[in-house]
Amino acid sequence: MELRHLQHFVAVAEDRHFTRAAERLMVSQSGLSASVRALERELQAPLFVRTTRSVMLTEAGRALLVEAERILAQVRAAREAVAAVQGVLRGTLSLGTEQCIAGVDVARLLARFRRRHPDVEIRLRQAGSGALAEEVAAGRLDLAFAVRPQTDTDQLRSVPLTSEPMTVLCHPTHPLADGGPVTPEDLGGEAFVDFHPDWGPRRTTDAVFTGAGVQRTVTLEVNDVHSLLDLVHEGLGVAVVPRHFGHKREASTLASLPFRGAAEYETVAMLPPQEATSPAARALMGLLTADVKDGVPAG
Repeated sequence: MELRHLQHFVAVAEDRHFTRAAERLMVSQSGLSASVRALERELQAPLFVRTTRSVMLTEAGRALLVEAERILAQVRAAREAVAAVQGVLRGTLSLGTEQCIAGVDVARLLARFRRRHPDVEIRLRQAGSGALAEEVAAGRLDLAFAVRPQTDTDQLRSVPLTSEPMTVLCHPTHPLADGGPVTPEDLGGEAFVDFHPDWGPRRTTDAVFTGAGVQRTVTLEVNDVHSLLDLVHEGLGVAVVPRHFGHKREASTLASLPFRGAAEYETVAMLPPQEATSPAARALMGLLTADVKDGVPAG
């Protein structure tokens, strides 16, 4: 099995199209098709269901994709490790993060990394914690800043960054605005503004209400912090968010109430196993942990 066969297979799986994958790889479509057929012959299984417009992975193809991405990530890490030993950090740093993650200023951290390692290409992707965990475990991301997964696995480990309490935001005219700490029971009949279910704050809040046996209704679902704050500002619902969201300018006119009995919102850096962690990811974590030890705000 040749690495180029795996690279060609992964490209087709990502693009779901032979022509687009060939253009991206800068190879002929006939050569790409021959490469995938050679891989199918070796594995004695079809990897794609081909149609006139697109291709879809077979069950065997889906199983191979997980391992192929992991193998290619390890090969890339090996090449970059050799370059690092030679004194030059090269290659690509693929980073994932949730929006407004606590414990790290991602933009400032990446700017510092770029100044120290100008030969490394930085790629950044925002997504929910669940998707980021899957991409780190599959080798598509070098590391990600997100909410702690339920458990570490053989393919995913987490390094704690920070934790903070959750807080309730509501319009200042809301009946709860002048009260004290709020419990899940106090919010049982409220309409909520919240993120999509994959995002860390939503996962944390869902777990709290499920644990309390209180049903809640998310009527407005968003995928960015500023929209959430704007909707709460207009009195369209209440929101349970990490405490640092209340420090944003858009939240200055909102009532912020302690959320009693809520689990801590814990953010981490998610990485592959030590032996599969790329030199670029190690260098980035080195900058981050050095700041933490020195008492400097992360980033």
